[in-house]
Amino acid sequence: MINRLSAAFAAICLVTPVAFAAGEPPTDPQIAHIAYTAGVIDIEAAKLALEKSKNKQVVAFANDMLRDHEAVNKQALALVKKLKVTPEDNSTSQSLSAAATEERKTLAALKGAAFDKAYVNNEVAYHKQVNGALETLLIPSAKNGELKDLLETGLKLFQGHEQHAEHVAATLR
Repeated sequence: MINRLSAAFAAICLVTPVAFAAGEPPTDPQIAHIAYTAGVIDIEAAKLALEKSKNKQVVAFANDMLRDHEAVNKQALALVKKLKVTPEDNSTSQSLSAAATEERKTLAALKGAAFDKAYVNNEVAYHKQVNGALETLLIPSAKNGELKDLLETGLKLFQGHEQHAEHVAATLR
């Protein structure tokens, strides 16, 4: 399961550079779509955790993910509306969505402590991949200053999520 998750979220780090390796970095509309998609994926995972988990730490973590990713996506939507930019679907966001759908099916089949551990481990891997993509590709490729600022703010927040997920994971071992 972790291998599938790593493959799914490695898509941000691996598929994106391949897709844009021809010397053309992703455009701001593509970056907006990738970032928004990544947020939606974590929102959906958090909702699943809130439905399935009885562990107080896991529930608190999922509530944090839901709140924070919904807030960032709301800011992203407001920004693209303000800039009159239409986020552009692309192979990276499509790959992320497809892989996340498969991972959610796997998680949905788990119960109790097995679910909790798998969900939190997925969140650790997810945030590592997203944070790496933000640092190495999405932020450096963003041309619009406001988009870049939003991505940088998101990165700081998501680095905190990664640390929080690692802490919760350590308690579930």
